[in-house]
Amino acid sequence: MFKNPCQRLNITVYERNSYIGGRSTTVNVYDDPNQPVELGASIFVKVNQNLVNAVEAFGLPIRNMQATSKYERPEVLGVWDGEEFVFTQSDSTNKYWNIAKLLWKYGYSPIRTQNLMKKTVGSFLKMYQPPYFPFNSISETASDLDLLSATAVTGQEFLQANSISEHFAHDIIQASTRVNYAQNLNQIHGLETMVCMAIEGAMSIRGGNWQIFDGMIKSSGANLLLNTSVTSITKNLTSNTYAIKSSTHSAPDSHSTNDDNESTYNTIILASPLQFSNISFDPALPDPPPSIPYVSLHVTLFTSPYSLSPTFCNLPPSSSEEEIPTTILTSTSPKNKTIPFYSISTLRTVTPPIRLAGGDEGDDMLCRTRENEFLYKIFSPESMNTSFIHSLLDIPHKYPRLQGEEAVTWQYHKRWDSYPYLPPRSAFANLRLDQGEEEEGGKISAGGLWYTSGIEQFISTMETSSLMGSNIARLVLDALETEEIEREWEWWVSGVGSRS
Repeated sequence: MFKNPCQRLNITVYERNSYIGGRSTTVNVYDDPNQPVELGASIFVKVNQNLVNAVEAFGLPIRNMQATSKYERPEVLGVWDGEEFVFTQSDSTNKYWNIAKLLWKYGYSPIRTQNLMKKTVGSFLKMYQPPYFPFNSISETASDLDLLSATAVTGQEFLQANSISEHFAHDIIQASTRVNYAQNLNQIHGLETMVCMAIEGAMSIRGGNWQIFDGMIKSSGANLLLNTSVTSITKNLTSNTYAIKSSTHSAPDSHSTNDDNESTYNTIILASPLQFSNISFDPALPDPPPSIPYVSLHVTLFTSPYSLSPTFCNLPPSSSEEEIPTTILTSTSPKNKTIPFYSISTLRTVTPPIRLAGGDEGDDMLCRTRENEFLYKIFSPESMNTSFIHSLLDIPHKYPRLQGEEAVTWQYHKRWDSYPYLPPRSAFANLRLDQGEEEEGGKISAGGLWYTSGIEQFISTMETSSLMGSNIARLVLDALETEEIEREWEWWVSGVGSRS
């Protein structure tokens, strides 16, 4: 009925940050705007329909996830258990040889895992299409699609039930759940475990994935209010409308605010976890979702002219480049040894700003004036200190001075409440935190207070957040169309119809 529905609606987006994207954002290496790097959500994959379609619609440039620069070495992946590498693989090796090595070491478990992933993710993808889309309940739809059999058990139990070996689960699958969600297989549910294995066609947007969501906002024609925090939502019980009070600030950490902004809406969509919103509700929400623990993830970005050290991971000092992983994932230690990081990645080479040579006599050779350096990213449960970072690097012994700050030329640290802990569960948060008008006979009203973040307990990704957003938007628009049809019918009956 609405050819261009957003042109018929007054939509306002409140964003407390100075940018669009939330946990998808970038920082500039060396403070150089020409060298952005992902600080939050870094990649999406081929099966992420909404994101892939948006990229195509907005004409955004895709970054090839494989090394392409002539200065970069082949990608070598290693899985570290605190004592040794339990698995390594190089992208310079023939693809079929890598597959043969997997099957030789782990039997049919890689094939069983791939088949199980396709079956499970295939069931989830039905949520994008009728008759499941749009859905009114995550729990009911997951039950209809038999996905609760995956969410109600741990990844460890789900894999065991499907004849996937403990050896392969520990070395490969758990390394994936740790780098993606900082959780082991006995902590994370089976559905999210399978999502971690859906890695075909991994990609990112050159310049930052935030551009996808920025494009969505721009294409909607919505009124965007950056640096604006919603402080309270008050429901008018007579008109069933909602008054929003908000404060604006010139910067995210600014204490200078204007608290006099108030606007009234028929429909509110809360698109962030309620527990982090700091919004007061009057009257109180009748059935708010309970607070759930989120992972405290530390992200450390840094640059150095030096590659990773072989001795850090107990490799011989004489190891060749092909033997030293450029990306280190982790699994649990057989000796219960604490591993201080989830992953260490060599992202790419970057070009530092020109630095003047100087220092002690003979040290001029240490100046890196426009020579490429390595850009690294670490995911860890705690902040990484300087001495640990230096221990990672293959610093020549003849330059002991470089044990100091010169070994690391730039670094940036951020702590995220990145995603929820994802233990087994069979019930998920409601899509509605408050109804607008009273609903009868299964009818859904467009008004009320809607909530997108309940899907994070089900699957926590950029794609599923966009799925929930589009799902709620469809429910609201369908309800508005129904309400307009009813108004036109009532007008016809009471007006045109009564005069005929």
